[in-house]
Amino acid sequence: MKKIKYTPDAADKLRALKKAISQEYGAESAKKIVKTITDAIRGLCEYEERGPEVSKMFEVVTDYRYLFVSQNYVFYRIEDEYIRIINLYHEKEDFMWQK
Repeated sequence: MKKIKYTPDAADKLRALKKAISQEYGAESAKKIVKTITDAIRGLCEYEERGPEVSKMFEVVTDYRYLFVSQNYVFYRIEDEYIRIINLYHEKEDFMWQK
């Protein structure tokens, strides 16, 4: 079974998300939402192709896939040994124009 690996950007984004939710809605809400996201990510170990291919959804040439969880897009790539979490974007962010 493959392991999950987060890029530094994805890990930073997850921490920032938790902090922002904590400030706005409280620590318990932040904990619950982040747990929902990380549980969905861990679920990729059981079925790595769960998320649709970005290339088919947005007509962009890439090997990325994504999950939509708790109003956030989680972009990932399936590698030989890992499922690499590339980045997370809130649904209101325009991720198509991000680097």
